[in-house]
Amino acid sequence: MDPITVTNLTTHIITLFEGDATLRDLWVSGEISNWKRAASGHVYFRLKDAGATVNAVMWKGAAQAQSWLPREGDQVIAHGYIGVYPESGAYQLYVNILRAAGRGQLYAQFEALKTRLQAAGLFDIGRKKPLPVSPARIGIVTSPDAAALRDILRVLSARWPAVDVIVFPTLVQGSEAPAQIANAVAAANRYHGTVAPIDTLIVARGGGSIEDLWAFNDERVAYAIAASDLPIVSGVGHETDFTIADFVADLRAPTPSAAAVAATPDRAELIGQLEAVQRSMVQRAAIRLQQERRRLTQTDARLRRVHPRRQLDTQVQRLDDRARRLHSAMRRRLERLDDRQVAASQRLESLNPLRVLKRGYSIIQRMDGVVVMGPDGATRGETLHVRAAAGVYTVQKIS
Repeated sequence: MDPITVTNLTTHIITLFEGDATLRDLWVSGEISNWKRAASGHVYFRLKDAGATVNAVMWKGAAQAQSWLPREGDQVIAHGYIGVYPESGAYQLYVNILRAAGRGQLYAQFEALKTRLQAAGLFDIGRKKPLPVSPARIGIVTSPDAAALRDILRVLSARWPAVDVIVFPTLVQGSEAPAQIANAVAAANRYHGTVAPIDTLIVARGGGSIEDLWAFNDERVAYAIAASDLPIVSGVGHETDFTIADFVADLRAPTPSAAAVAATPDRAELIGQLEAVQRSMVQRAAIRLQQERRRLTQTDARLRRVHPRRQLDTQVQRLDDRARRLHSAMRRRLERLDDRQVAASQRLESLNPLRVLKRGYSIIQRMDGVVVMGPDGATRGETLHVRAAAGVYTVQKIS
């Protein structure tokens, strides 16, 4: 017979597993061991008894759908199917439902109540109330002797020491606990309405078995939480524990201490934020002051430019400039007039008939002043004026 590959062998084994109806749908009881939740949200663990151990895996979606998750050493009943993981060649149980061994009836009651209340709208996101950011007074519904109360007070003291705390005592376990828890929630709301305002109400108890936490799976508690005017934070059990109160509350915290954290701001964080705001305000104030100083300097410069004294000085300077320009223009005008006068005088002087007369010439005029230009200009015997350089005398034309 020819050899086959490891892959073919594994594939054949997977086919055998898938063909077995028993292995495709079965319940397995055993003890939880090596319980680990991966970063992906998948859960890996082992189921063991006195004679054997089987690897098991619960995918993230199935784990999130669980109302309860076991802890190391818990006896459980797991539902799922058997398959082969090819990488290691090992078979494992693929789990989709986990129940506590011997407690099936309690879980059936839990699931039935959960379904009924969900249908009634008690789990609706729209009815969830927001928590105040900085509560001044917090109410706590829990046992006054419980370690959960001490954990809550310790966290509140460290995170938000200024908050007032009012404890509304109640049993948190036993047959009388559900009625007392519901009454304590109602009492807190009455206190809020008639005595003093309460900002947030914490409903809490420490971890325990499903029987220990069963009081918080009571319908009376669920409706008391739903009817509360106060925002309620539930902190019941451990991180893996889920109760009906968690689904109805406005916020579910995994532990009582976590409920105190969820209900209050972190004082150190707020101080850091305030210091950051202070630094930012100082920086902004410095920048604003610098801007205002620059604006003041610019405004002062503009005022100096438009100040009446500056305007008057400017006008005086303009007047002085115009007077100098006027004087300069008048001086140049007078100089031009003097030059024209000199030129005209020179021209007149060159045309002065007296200068001609000084050269030996004479001007002959008739008695009426008409200049005689030639012999025909006068008649015989007519008396004429003769203007010479030395003076004027008369003559008579003889021919």
